Amino acid sequence: MSNRIKSMTEGKPVSLIVVFALPLMVGNVFQQLYSVVDSMVVGKVLGVNALAALGASTWPNWVMLGIMQGLTQGFSIPMAQAFGAKDEKRLRMVIGNSIVLSAISSVIFVILGLLFAYPILQMLKTPENIISYSIVYLYISFIGIPVIAAYNLLASILRSLGDGQTPLYAMMLASVVNVILDILFVRVFYLGIAGAAIATLIAQFVSCVFCFIYVQKIEFLHLKRENLHIQKKLAKNMLIVSSPMALQNILIACGGMLVQSVVNQFSIVFIAGFTAGSKLHGVLEIATSSYGFAMTTYVGQNLGARNIDRIRKGVKSAIGVAVLTSVIIASVMLICGKMIISGFVSGNGEEAVQTISVAYRYLTIMCICLPVLYILYVFRSSLQGMGNTVLPMVSGIAELIMRTSAVLILPNYIGETGVFLAEVLAWAGADVVLITSYIATMRKVSVGKL
Repeated sequence: MSNRIKSMTEGKPVSLIVVFALPLMVGNVFQQLYSVVDSMVVGKVLGVNALAALGASTWPNWVMLGIMQGLTQGFSIPMAQAFGAKDEKRLRMVIGNSIVLSAISSVIFVILGLLFAYPILQMLKTPENIISYSIVYLYISFIGIPVIAAYNLLASILRSLGDGQTPLYAMMLASVVNVILDILFVRVFYLGIAGAAIATLIAQFVSCVFCFIYVQKIEFLHLKRENLHIQKKLAKNMLIVSSPMALQNILIACGGMLVQSVVNQFSIVFIAGFTAGSKLHGVLEIATSSYGFAMTTYVGQNLGARNIDRIRKGVKSAIGVAVLTSVIIASVMLICGKMIISGFVSGNGEEAVQTISVAYRYLTIMCICLPVLYILYVFRSSLQGMGNTVLPMVSGIAELIMRTSAVLILPNYIGETGVFLAEVLAWAGADVVLITSYIATMRKVSVGKL
């Protein structure tokens, strides 16, 4: 067995969770690096309008990405449980069915994305002077959905086995490729916003190939033709687990698109500032998904091994570490945020000053409330690791309600700040649902009802 593959059913929970999460955090740093570099190159080379266009395309793009991430992360839950139970035959069958389901889904969403990209941008009230940029970026991104699906599935397979290192190395390589190609395509070859989209797509393909080569080296994952035949009962159960996760991401994205539609009614300067702040939002979340993946794998493996007490200990440890991490990240970003934001905006005029001011105000609010988000990820992922994906989906509904209510009501009373608070209130609404759901679910697990 490869030394990167790790059983999380033995050993100190906090050490296992942190060691698993750390490579993913570093990987997220590199992932955010190429997202931030995209925005910086576009903003510096092509100007505020192009940066605003990138922001206008963010949530429509995230819908498709969120669906594929939700499905593949959902597929990883029965993988982790099979691995924890040491059932290699079932593990191969789950992986084979995941490949087929992911391939079918990606083709469907490519078609849907290309058909509905422009109507969605119109529905979001995207200003006419930036919509042409946004549609180009979306078309190229949607064509690459199969690549995104393949990488996320391969990374999910590896993480379900306790391997957080290989996805890290893949992301590091992809980030270097993306940064180089961003500068080459946009600044040297003058391909505009299309160049940024193409650079990202090529980088994602590189990370996909890297993970595939490593998965092929794991002997007990070698699939037979029979593993690629859809098993109706198994596929149905996998979709029952994964569909709520995909739907949860859709709900979050719908709320985000509604926020974007409100943002698009403000000035181009505000849209550009909000976009810059949103990109740094990704930096604030560097560790959230890492702890999330760690908890899904940790809880899934221990549930498969029926180590219920270890699940409780692991969740408590993860909450403490996650809150501490959020405080550290928030403090650093409050100190360095304005300097980083200035890298997104070209020029020193009044327009640039206003854009930076908008972005930093948004960043400040999110930093102050960041522990709320980190707690959210720990509880949501722990529930998902237990195979309960419906209640996390309900938390997505709570997010949608809170985000929608806030963005439609608060700007009427407190202006732009109301848009910024919508995100924080969405996190708080989800936390209420997730914490109560976790307590109720653990009671069922303890008495053997789950």
